[in-house]
Amino acid sequence: MDAFSTAIRVASHEQHTEAESSSFMSDLLGGRLGVDAYARYTEQLWFVYRALEDAAEALAGDPVAGPFIRPELLRVAEIERDLAHLRGPSWRETLVALPSTRAYAARIAECAATWPGGYVAHHYTRYLGDLSGGQIIRDKAERAWGFARKGDGVRFYVFADISNPAAFKREYRGLLDAIAADDLEKQRIIDECKRAFDYNGAVFRELGAEFPLSA
Repeated sequence: MDAFSTAIRVASHEQHTEAESSSFMSDLLGGRLGVDAYARYTEQLWFVYRALEDAAEALAGDPVAGPFIRPELLRVAEIERDLAHLRGPSWRETLVALPSTRAYAARIAECAATWPGGYVAHHYTRYLGDLSGGQIIRDKAERAWGFARKGDGVRFYVFADISNPAAFKREYRGLLDAIAADDLEKQRIIDECKRAFDYNGAVFRELGAEFPLSA
């Protein structure tokens, strides 16, 4: 069997490409949508990362999920700084999760509570994606809406405590390769990874419906 980190990447490639090429993301990165659409997307991220990070402490000692719980990855505080910048100090009062976001966050919470391998699938899908493609989003957002470079509005994408993202990703893939799981469990984790991309795609579709480009 291929290294697990390779198998997981290859198996989820199709969904990954689909999510990245959603019309909402294309329009957002193409500068065809306003900053409000970007803020709405950032709000959805808050719910997803709350689900991931609320469970982190409880899973820190778990033999399967524990090795992946790294404080330098944590994003909720950064998202909250971005939302305060985008929406103002009372941002929590107007925060609304899309139905697809609620389903996504609920699935992460369910995995965290009942299935550490499934939690790892969601952890990998989000954090490794942020370290990679997230940097493209940050760059586009800074240019499109004039945020300070790596400043308020794009802090979610800035991993200040990871000085060498390439080395960190290699280390993370090494953790995947060494995961305490048999082949059957690894296949289940891969399947959950695909589900994670599907959840992500559903959020993009709902955002796209909320921010259609006027013809």
